[in-house]
Amino acid sequence: MLQVQKAEPIWAVPLDIESRFMNPEIGPASRRVGIFTYHFSDNFGAGLQAYGLREWLLRQGVEAEFVNYHPSHVEAGGRFQSPFTASGLKADAKIVYLWLSRLRHEWFGNAAQKTLFQKFQRETLNVKGPRLATLADVDAYLSSPEGRFDLLICGSDQIWAPSQQFGIDPVYYLAFPGGAQGAHRVAYAPSFGRASLDPAFRDAAAQHLAAFDGLSAREKSGVTTVENLTGRAVAWVPDPTILLGDFTGLVQSHGADIGEDHVFCYALRTGAGIRDVAMAASARLNAPILSPFNPHRRWREIGQTIYPSPEQWVAHLAKSKYVVTNSFHGTVFSILFRKPFLTVELPGSRAALNERSRSLLQALGLEERMVDGSDATAVQRMLDRPIDWDSVTPRLTDLQSAGRAYLTQQLDTLS
Repeated sequence: MLQVQKAEPIWAVPLDIESRFMNPEIGPASRRVGIFTYHFSDNFGAGLQAYGLREWLLRQGVEAEFVNYHPSHVEAGGRFQSPFTASGLKADAKIVYLWLSRLRHEWFGNAAQKTLFQKFQRETLNVKGPRLATLADVDAYLSSPEGRFDLLICGSDQIWAPSQQFGIDPVYYLAFPGGAQGAHRVAYAPSFGRASLDPAFRDAAAQHLAAFDGLSAREKSGVTTVENLTGRAVAWVPDPTILLGDFTGLVQSHGADIGEDHVFCYALRTGAGIRDVAMAASARLNAPILSPFNPHRRWREIGQTIYPSPEQWVAHLAKSKYVVTNSFHGTVFSILFRKPFLTVELPGSRAALNERSRSLLQALGLEERMVDGSDATAVQRMLDRPIDWDSVTPRLTDLQSAGRAYLTQQLDTLS
């Protein structure tokens, strides 16, 4: 039987992690920061990265809140395009797909879990203020007394990725016609989702990026893309979940009734490959598979489906024997909690989306933890291979330090 490593979470190791406490050098909570990200999504990774960025800022003594921009094109499809071109037909097809998926989620999804996400957004993320649906709505809000911020941050997640049905969204590039009352504009760890940006969107992206006061990206490929578009130096910083690092509070408050004898299988986009890996881990450990519900799932259940809140999702992962995932944030939290894990490559047309996980794993010297789910021999070999967390820790600390130094520098410009 596979012997599971017992390892303390990354933050339990003695490290010089200044952001676990309020930084007295930054001063009192006199500066107001507005965050633009996918805070509204019923997606575990999206919600937890939003939590990570705001929580880190709060721990620095900064007043931070989400600007409640919730465009229809991100999850519900948005408006139909002209049907008289090939691109218009593709866009409309994607809109119909998203619209039907949204209706399916609303009508047939798990009502209790939807309530948990709403509670997380309302209470844990403290989302408030009017819901803003368009660029014009946001521009008007940022021109009002209630919308006056000293600093605006866009990031993280795939906010810079152009969508088939909308293209790039100027709001997530902080491109506001009214000027946002002169707020400092900063990008923190946004992602294009892929290794390169479609040439059709390069000119518009370059124009928007030129107005930023601070630029960073989550993947090294993103750094290269932005540097090529702007001719400026761009910081390479980690996802906000890594920036914060410490999620023990969520586990302690939501993990009391969760056992520790399961394989945690978090699948996104496809069940291909990951199913076989999860079953192999389950057989080797003689442990059941628990899979959190994904409203976009189009594949049959892998193990037992559970319906957790974002906080409970973290707790289930933290208390697992093993993690099998094809998700970037599933990979991140496996590393933060020092769980033995395998990240399964997304196959076929989705392979370009592996860039996010691959970039992180390479930075930490863990690239061998990404496996081809169809290669049973390699999977069995990696299931038995322990992770040298002592070598991972200093690399992770370097990533965290880069993110914290970058944001501290941006906050210092407001003094």
